[in-house]
Amino acid sequence: ARLLSGADVGIIGFGDLGRALNRLLSGFRTRTKVFDPWLPPSILIDNGVEPASLDEVLSTSDFIFVVASVTSENQGFLGADAFAGMRKGAAFILLSRAGVVDFPALMAAVKSGHIVAASDVFPEEPLARDHPVRALPGFLRSAHRAGALDIAFKRMGDMVLEDMDLIDRDLPPLRSKRAERETVSRMRSKPADRN
Repeated sequence: ARLLSGADVGIIGFGDLGRALNRLLSGFRTRTKVFDPWLPPSILIDNGVEPASLDEVLSTSDFIFVVASVTSENQGFLGADAFAGMRKGAAFILLSRAGVVDFPALMAAVKSGHIVAASDVFPEEPLARDHPVRALPGFLRSAHRAGALDIAFKRMGDMVLEDMDLIDRDLPPLRSKRAERETVSRMRSKPADRN
């Protein structure tokens, strides 16, 4: 077992979720490296993290948090080679979408004892009662429901209304973002012709 305090941490993906995670980790005084091929290094440095290659994040981290969106380019990109390149005993924490991971390869890496893993997302949801990951030692599972509370849904609605009010007053929204056609076309779940 490893302590998060003072650990070497890797984050794969540094959008809103990755940045929020980084803020949460700051109290643990981690040494954090980030791989995000869509962002310039200056944004990572400005957020107090070290830009790194995927191989560097995988090979130097005690904890790896995956918060990357699924695109047509990165589906299943974390596979057997990625897991083999991780430190022995490292923890792989999948928090975004299962589509970025070769799930059978992840399970094999955990089964071999090379790494441990945790995930709240799976290739098929709900997870079948007889899915082998349910009986896999070293693999912590949870439902993907962190925001599924009545108060969270109300707050999401309030945030939308706040942004709409700002837009009505010709001010920039705090949370809403313009969907760039090129970015949307790369997102697996959002076809560009519907933008």
